[in-house]
Amino acid sequence: MKNAGQTTRTVAALAVSAALLFGFQVAKAAFMPFLPNVEVVSLLVMLFTVTFRHKVLFIIYIFVLLEGIYYGFGLWWVTYLYVWTILALVTWLCRSFDSLWIMAAVAGVFGLLFGAMDAIPYIFISGFPSALARWISGIPFDLVHCAGNVVLCLALWIPLRRVLTRCVKTLRLS
Repeated sequence: MKNAGQTTRTVAALAVSAALLFGFQVAKAAFMPFLPNVEVVSLLVMLFTVTFRHKVLFIIYIFVLLEGIYYGFGLWWVTYLYVWTILALVTWLCRSFDSLWIMAAVAGVFGLLFGAMDAIPYIFISGFPSALARWISGIPFDLVHCAGNVVLCLALWIPLRRVLTRCVKTLRLS
């Protein structure tokens, strides 16, 4: 059984991780709105998944709650509940490959399919043709999302993975 100190450190690490996701997302929107869909949240969700395993769900749902409180709760918010969870699940399934290229591919495919996953609720609200039109109209943004995710993953996966691993060891979270 974990001691109270370790539990406190784990809860704090999860909260800080969720705050980082939220902070980076808000900062990106404020300072780089000219780069649509280029963001570090996908990369961080993937890194937090391999670092914190199933506890990443706490990080994801705190992040999504903060997004809803800050931006307002709309249909996009429902989408966020499952798209980040899907990314975490796929990352978890691919973790054993321990390959930068596999993770970059996961990040890229996620970016490419983000619009398709975002269109799912619209099938139920306005029908399949409307959802399909929404997805197709967003494909240019998905292509940018894909490219941004791949570049960021290739550039930052290894150094950020090292930092997170060192933090987990220093804080004795595992």
